[in-house]
Amino acid sequence: MNPGSDSDSFDEGDLTAHGRKTKDKGSVRANEKGKQKAKDQSYAWEATYARSWDTVQEDEAGSLTSTVAELLARGRRRRLLAPAAAIRRTIIRHLVLLLDLSASMTDRDMRPTRFDLTLEYAREFITEWFDQNPLGQIGIVGMRGGIGERICEMSGNPQDVLKEISERHKLEPIGEPSLQNAIEMARSSMSHLPTHSSREILIVFGSLTTVDPGSIHETLSSCVKDRIRISLVALAAEMKICRELCDNTGGTFGVAMNEGHFKDLLFEPIPPPAQQNTGAGAGGKMSADLMMMGFPQRLPDIAPAALCVCHVQMRAAGFLCPRCGARLCDAPTDCDVCGLMIVSSPHLARSYHHLFPVKPYSAVMAVDSVPSPSATCHACALPFKDTPAASIGEGMSPFDRYRCQDCKSDFCTECDVFVQMYFIVVLGARRRQTC
Repeated sequence: MNPGSDSDSFDEGDLTAHGRKTKDKGSVRANEKGKQKAKDQSYAWEATYARSWDTVQEDEAGSLTSTVAELLARGRRRRLLAPAAAIRRTIIRHLVLLLDLSASMTDRDMRPTRFDLTLEYAREFITEWFDQNPLGQIGIVGMRGGIGERICEMSGNPQDVLKEISERHKLEPIGEPSLQNAIEMARSSMSHLPTHSSREILIVFGSLTTVDPGSIHETLSSCVKDRIRISLVALAAEMKICRELCDNTGGTFGVAMNEGHFKDLLFEPIPPPAQQNTGAGAGGKMSADLMMMGFPQRLPDIAPAALCVCHVQMRAAGFLCPRCGARLCDAPTDCDVCGLMIVSSPHLARSYHHLFPVKPYSAVMAVDSVPSPSATCHACALPFKDTPAASIGEGMSPFDRYRCQDCKSDFCTECDVFVQMYFIVVLGARRRQTC
């Protein structure tokens, strides 16, 4: 063979191979540029999500305390933007809290676990619920092992309800939940309630399955017939039957995305719901019935001990039923002897702030537009901010200043929330005299 031709063929092959290598390097560089470009450009779905860590900024001292306080105030202020018109509400409420105690509550997608977080939020919910609904009663039912387990009887004393869920080892999650058994147990405990009181069920559901002995749609029809309002907070995902339970009974439904959203959904049913127009009479107006209440006599601690009719135990302090004279431990409650509803005047007065809400204060966006602005809060006398906040939410004032439209006085965020949420008749009368 010709060595020259061999040499030429070798050089040609070497050049061909070198050309291929050069092409490969160019394609790699092009791919790297494309990946970098795709990394710099955000996806379309990312525009719909707001990154909360971008809104958290340190103050001059490098602390996040002021930012966290502002986020909490923003959440509380958002709840006060509801319409202030008078709405017919049921102030005598009866609620059954259904807790999912199945094995799915041991998941750690919510720290420390779904079960521990649910118990923590349940204690806060019970305390806040009784604070805003002093004439209400709460019962607790657990769902585990395919049955409904009664944890706490219907009670109007928050200490008794909190005591039943304080022992964690008695509520260990196990097995599968049963929505039908738990709802039937809650419905049977509210079958004797009068028509003027509300019947509500709040469910915390963390599973994707339910073990029911029969058709749950029959249970749903019974709840609609008995005017029981069902609200549900899902910790896993949305289920069709859960949505139907809430939509057909007039309740609320939500899927918790994180710990903060879980708490917001759980605390949403705390204010009394608007009364449904199911008993409308002539002219489309809802019928109203008078109800009988009794104001008991409080006994001192030095009173002689006697058996109470609620726990059948020897008690010294307590209340006397004004109708039959039976001794009761707490108020508000229903007398077990004559059936009279026993309430105290402070509890009745505190329930009125839901029926006659205070007009929401307007946020002051610019101090220059306010004639003769005050330097301190009209209620707590703390000084207002001198410099406006960098970022504010909807309905928030950058100067932490909110003005009453009647008396033209300025209040801080804490006083605004306190007046709007915990206003009672006595304070309302004083305010009207001041304004």
